[in-house]
Amino acid sequence: MSAKPRGPKVHVIGPRGPKVHVIGPRGPKVHVIGNVNVDLIMGPLGAWPQPGTENILAQSALRVGGSAGNAALAFQALGVPFRLACNVGEDVFGHWLREPFGAAGRGWPVSHVPTTVSVGINHANGERTFLTSQGHLAVTTLKDVVARLPRRAGRGDIALLLGAFLSPRLLESYEALIDLLVARGFEIALDTGWPSDGWSETTIRRMTVWLTGCDHLLLNEIESCAFSRQPDVETASRWLSRKAKPGAAIVIKQGPRGATAWRDGVRFHAPAPEVTVIDTIGAGDAFNAGYLAARLAGRDLGAAVAEGVAVASAAVSTSPRTYGVARAERKIEPQKHRGTEKVG
Repeated sequence: MSAKPRGPKVHVIGPRGPKVHVIGPRGPKVHVIGNVNVDLIMGPLGAWPQPGTENILAQSALRVGGSAGNAALAFQALGVPFRLACNVGEDVFGHWLREPFGAAGRGWPVSHVPTTVSVGINHANGERTFLTSQGHLAVTTLKDVVARLPRRAGRGDIALLLGAFLSPRLLESYEALIDLLVARGFEIALDTGWPSDGWSETTIRRMTVWLTGCDHLLLNEIESCAFSRQPDVETASRWLSRKAKPGAAIVIKQGPRGATAWRDGVRFHAPAPEVTVIDTIGAGDAFNAGYLAARLAGRDLGAAVAEGVAVASAAVSTSPRTYGVARAERKIEPQKHRGTEKVG
């Protein structure tokens, strides 16, 4: 009698619906590096209030947030083995942030400052305003991150880098961090987010250097065009591919239009299903989790992009959020065979 596979069950959504992949107890994992903070979401708000007044809002939600926090929650729900490399503040919120992650929340470095809190205001027109304190993210250091990393990556381990520009002290050492991850044998996935000081020439030069060490670049449409100074995703992808490490996957998230990836001149596109959107905060982080879950499970690039779209679509259209289960009646099919193109 053959032994049953042992290890975490990873739920990913394939072209024929949800599937479960079992990763062995010593299988690959994702090391999530970046910002975990408190999100307080409130709204809807009409006109911005006059200073000194009080306004009562109909909705509020207090939850774990930040790009790394959002991605880690998705990995946890999908059953993907992961480890978080982050710090927290020395207050009640610091303890509260660790609780949802169980064992993965143990041993986080505690900085002697308040925990970062981000207040998101939903406006009646669908737009959002965010007010974020500096808190513990302002003092995150390379030492904090390295303390949570193994001296040598396991076979197939991926380091997911998130929210670089929200931690200025870590940002100072970002080239050293990427070099260290490469030296330790990690595959690297990078989602930079939007630079807090804009897309200056200095920022673009630095990010271009980061690309040379990364295996997966995960940007949204606006970020890819701003980074490359190109007018659309097609030309942006060609610019990014030229600057990136040979063989790297360039993945551009396009919201309701799905996502597109390029590697070695081949283009893959996965459309998004029609869903009723409840909350888009963290949609890109959910995509990252679905995409990397598929890669860990051995899926090809086209299937991974489709699964990222499927997980993000489920996340934005459910409350409480669900991951890893198709929520749309129309199945999502990666366009590997019917839509793959050779670009060149």
